[in-house]
Amino acid sequence: MDLLQFLVDKNNIFIVAVALVSGIMLAVPALRKGRSGSGISTAEAIQMINQRQAVWVDVRPAEQFRAGHIAQARNMPAAEVEQKAGSLPKNKPLVLVCETGRDAGRVASRLRSQGFADVSVMEGGMRAWSSANLPVTQKS
Repeated sequence: MDLLQFLVDKNNIFIVAVALVSGIMLAVPALRKGRSGSGISTAEAIQMINQRQAVWVDVRPAEQFRAGHIAQARNMPAAEVEQKAGSLPKNKPLVLVCETGRDAGRVASRLRSQGFADVSVMEGGMRAWSSANLPVTQKS
């Protein structure tokens, strides 16, 4: 009874409300990450490329890709994934990149349903890549 009395006391209700809101704010990003699949940082993505010979797949529209992309990335716009997925290797990990990381999560789900087991999404997309001052090229 003492705990219940503490929780509803006028002086403590603010503390309880702050604790609840803080807990919710901490839980939301974890829940979102779980829905979109395996999100990885730029550093983790680079490690996958270097150590496991992963393949960059840029799912942005072609005009955004031409404006600047990660070297050795393949452009496969999100709208064309179903038609072009057969050109991707199923025996290598795929690292999907979009502008912010959101579109790539949806594409990852579609690729997994087509039999690609090892698909990761780079969190923050090209914005995170640019923010980390990592190189971008315009060469095809």
